[in-house]
Amino acid sequence: MSREVKTAILVIAGIALFVFGFNYLKGENLLEGDNSFYTTFEYNGLTSSSPVTIKGNNVGRISDIKYDFETGKTRVAFQVDEQLKFSKDSKIRLYELGLMGGNGIAIIPGDSKELAKSGDYIESEVEVGLISSLTSNFSGLSNELDGTLKAADSLLLSLNDLVQDDSEKGLRNALSELNNTLRSFQTLSKSFNGVIASNEKNLNEVLTNFNTVSQDLAILSNNLKDVNIDQTVKNLDNTLAGVDGLIADLNKGEGSMGKLLKDDKLYNNLEVASYQLKELLQDFKLNPKRYVNISVFGKKSKPYVEPEDERE
Repeated sequence: MSREVKTAILVIAGIALFVFGFNYLKGENLLEGDNSFYTTFEYNGLTSSSPVTIKGNNVGRISDIKYDFETGKTRVAFQVDEQLKFSKDSKIRLYELGLMGGNGIAIIPGDSKELAKSGDYIESEVEVGLISSLTSNFSGLSNELDGTLKAADSLLLSLNDLVQDDSEKGLRNALSELNNTLRSFQTLSKSFNGVIASNEKNLNEVLTNFNTVSQDLAILSNNLKDVNIDQTVKNLDNTLAGVDGLIADLNKGEGSMGKLLKDDKLYNNLEVASYQLKELLQDFKLNPKRYVNISVFGKKSKPYVEPEDERE
């Protein structure tokens, strides 16, 4: 499989995973089937993220909210899990989730034995006191917001008086220090720009050298890629195997080196021969006439006397 095919497969898989995750976060499960139903309300108090529940359990989601120009009502389409079964005379109740928590719709099961089918219209109702509760909540929110705005206005007036009052110079001094700091940063920025401009040639040379090093590394990488690493490793294994065999022969006492390491008799003979050679050289120094026989008057050399030490 070529690299292009693998890349295409990864891109397609990534797109599919993104679509699945996006729909999952929206509440859609592409692996499960859903049944669609719709209902209408006098006004819209829902959003696409509003839950669809039955007996307090979330069983679906709102798929579409739009205004019906013919009836003047809000048409709400929703989807529930296909395993959920409820009667056709059930009610879709608009209820409040909580204080400033938005609204949701709940399926209130009916008594009919006829089950609702996908695409059916289900009658709706509104929870008692929901409208007045919403009005009260928005009224309270408006009062709190009004108080917050008044407090903010008072704070701004106090700050304005503080700035304009000549006797209070703390804030003015702080603003002056801030301006000085900004000027210092501006000077530092100009100096930094000057340093860069004056060393532009050096920076260009550094970048050029970096590019050269990168190219050399790329060439080295290609050369290493062409090396037959498998054959090299195989040759190294053969060499190590030969060394292991040589060491094994030495340990077994085979060959000259093995006998030298393992045969004590050969070692002792070599030691005796070395000692005898040493004695021979010493005797040659002490009695050279014994080995170089030059007789002018016919004098006989001293006979050789065997040493008492049998190793000699």
